[in-house]
Amino acid sequence: MATVRRGSVLTSQDADFPRWYQEVLDKAELADNGPVRGTMVIRPYGYSLWERVQAEIDTRIKVAGAENVYLPLFIPESYLQREAQHVEGFSPELAVVTHAGGKALPEPLVVRPTSETVFGEFMSKWVQSHRDLPLLLNQWANVVRWEMRPRLFLRTTEFLWQEGHTAHATAEDAAAYARRIHLDVYRDFLQNVLGMPVLVGVKTARERFAGAVNTMSCEAMMGDGKALQLATSHELGQNFAKAFDITYTDTAGQRQHCWTTSWGSSTRIIGGLIMGHGDDHGLVVPPRLAPIQVVVLAVKDDEQVLDAAHRLTVELTAAGVRARVDLRTDQGFGRRVTDWELKGVPLRIEIGPRDLTDGEVGAIRRDTRAKTPVPVGQVVTTVVRLLDTVQQELHENAVRRLASRMVDTESLQEAREAARSGFARIPWKILGVDGERALAADAISVRCLQTAEGAVPADPDAVDVVAVVGRSY
Repeated sequence: MATVRRGSVLTSQDADFPRWYQEVLDKAELADNGPVRGTMVIRPYGYSLWERVQAEIDTRIKVAGAENVYLPLFIPESYLQREAQHVEGFSPELAVVTHAGGKALPEPLVVRPTSETVFGEFMSKWVQSHRDLPLLLNQWANVVRWEMRPRLFLRTTEFLWQEGHTAHATAEDAAAYARRIHLDVYRDFLQNVLGMPVLVGVKTARERFAGAVNTMSCEAMMGDGKALQLATSHELGQNFAKAFDITYTDTAGQRQHCWTTSWGSSTRIIGGLIMGHGDDHGLVVPPRLAPIQVVVLAVKDDEQVLDAAHRLTVELTAAGVRARVDLRTDQGFGRRVTDWELKGVPLRIEIGPRDLTDGEVGAIRRDTRAKTPVPVGQVVTTVVRLLDTVQQELHENAVRRLASRMVDTESLQEAREAARSGFARIPWKILGVDGERALAADAISVRCLQTAEGAVPADPDAVDVVAVVGRSY
C-alpha cells in the first residue's frame, strides 16, 4: 500500500507516482473528471496556468508572423476522406455525429480531431496568387479524440490546444518555417518559461503524424524517467495541397500547388509541468509561468499585520510581480501554508506581529523550502532577485536530472535496459526499423532522432543520427 511521507498530505512519488499525480490534481485544485468518460473539468487555478501557457506561446507565434483565426467544430466526413493517410491515422479516435435536429443528417459530421482538412478547404479559397503567400494561421480551440485510457491533462477525449497551419510557395520555405516554430516558439517557451529541458528531433516514419512527410517533436523527461511529448511541428509536403487544391499562380503565370505545415501544443503541457517539476509536497511552478508568483500571508488577525500584508502586496504588484495576499486568518496558518505549497507558488512571504517588531519578514522558496529573513524595506528587490534565482535553478536541476538518466548505448539490449528508468541514445544505423519494432513490443518507443550534438537533423538517414528511446505517457 502506498505511504504518505511525514510532513506531506500526498503519497510520495517514489511509492506510487501515478497515485501522487492524481492526488496533486485533486489537492492543488487543478481539474476534475467530466461527466463523460475521458473529459475533464479544468478548475480556476488549473485554467490560470493554461492562460499563462497560452499567453506565452501566443506571443511567440505572433512574433513568428502567424495570425489567429477560428474554424468550426464540425467537419463534413467527406473532408477527411479526401486525405487517405490522415483519415486512416485518426479513424479509431473519431467522434461522429449522425443525427441532429431530430433527424438523420444527409452526411455524417466529425467532431474535429484536428483541423487540417478545414484549413485546407479554406486555404484553397484564400490563396490565389504568389502574393498571398506565405499564409500563416493559428487557432486556439478544443478538439476531440476518443481516448481509451484517459488521464487528466495527459490523454483526454476532449482537450484544449493551439494548432497552426501555413501555406508556402516552396518546400524550403515551408520546412524553414516549421523549424522556426519548433525552435523559436516551442523550445524557447518550454526551456525558458516552463523551465524544462527538451530534446528536439524528428520522428521516425512509424511515429510520424498522419499525412506528414516530416514531424519534429519536443520531448521532456518526467520525474519518473518517462517521456512526455510536449509539442510537434509537421511538414505536410503537398499532400493536403493536392487533396484540397491549394494552389497559387507563380510569377510566370503558372498554377502551382502550395507546400503546407501544421504544428501544435496542448493542455498536456500542464501535465508536463506537474510531473516535470512537482515534488512530494505538490506542484512546483516556475516563476515565469506562475499566475501567482508570490503569496503574502498574514500570520495573525492583527490590524497592523493585515495592513502590512496588504501594503506589501500592492508594492510587489506595482513592481510587476504577480502577487496575491492571503488574509484568511480565520483558517489555520499551517493549513494555508500547505494549500499554497500544493499549488506550487514560487515564493511565500510570511508576516506576523514579531516580524513587524523586528522589521523583517520571512521569504520561503517553494522549490527548496528554504526560509530567508528579509528587511521590510528590501522585500521588493529581494523578491525580484529570488524569482530569477528560482527560475534558473529549477531549469538547472531538470537539466541535471535528464543528464543523469540518459545513457549512451551501442546495442538493442543495452537500450532496452536503460529505458527502464530513463532515456537511451543509440545510433539509428544500429537500431533501425527492425530494432524500433522490437522495442515497441516492450512498450519502448523512439522519441526522436537527433544529431550527435542533440540538434534536429537535416537528414534523418545520415550516419551520425542517434535515436532517443524511452517509455512514454
